Amino acid sequence: MAGHIDSFEGDSVAQGSKLPPIGAHSEIREGETFVPALGFKSLTPFYDTVLGIATREAIWRAMLIEQVAPRSGETIVDVGCGTGTLAIMLKRRAPGARVIGIDPDPAVLAIAARKAAQAGIDVDWQRGFARSASEIVGPRSADKLVSSLLFHQVPVIEKRAGLASMFEAVRPGGEIHIADYARQDGFVRKMLFSTIGMIDGLANTRPNAGGLLEELLAELTGATVRPTRVVPTITGAISLFACTPLAASENGRK
Repeated sequence: MAGHIDSFEGDSVAQGSKLPPIGAHSEIREGETFVPALGFKSLTPFYDTVLGIATREAIWRAMLIEQVAPRSGETIVDVGCGTGTLAIMLKRRAPGARVIGIDPDPAVLAIAARKAAQAGIDVDWQRGFARSASEIVGPRSADKLVSSLLFHQVPVIEKRAGLASMFEAVRPGGEIHIADYARQDGFVRKMLFSTIGMIDGLANTRPNAGGLLEELLAELTGATVRPTRVVPTITGAISLFACTPLAASENGRK
């Protein structure tokens, strides 16, 4: 179920955190909606706990961090950063990197800011949709962009726009890394993943189960894209992908 974008609660944001004001990016308009964490805004405070249990989070996040291999001096953007777990892990691994977390949900950004402040981690939190990643950070300005468990829960038009914006934001020679529910091979995985569809909407999740994420990445890179790792969970398989913008740039000029 989608919820309306609300204003930030002043006392819910950790002191010294970097949260932009309402209207900081013009792509967020009055009345626009998004799917909140766990499908309902009332469940947002329980997101981290449920994610850890239902998705084997510690395993695939560790794999993703190793795949991204953050380095000092890099600009790394976490698109759909949610409660900030991955962004904080990236910054902790490479303290000299600039890490930016983008999400449209003020409630999860407030949680992310508190977590970062408590850990003494400096992350630049920005409010916005995936489709505006390039506008927020600047075209061809990021060394690496990463997204985890975002694209299965947004409409097809937003999947396309969000991925395209990520490829626009990455510099030549940079990298795009994604961990998400993608193609679900076999009856058992499809059935397990159907529980996610009940939360995030079947119209959003079914295309991923059918392989749409792989197809969209193939369109953007001009090459077949296969997972680097696949992690089975009680909610379906989570796949990791690594892409470079070079083929995408050449493909766009054809």
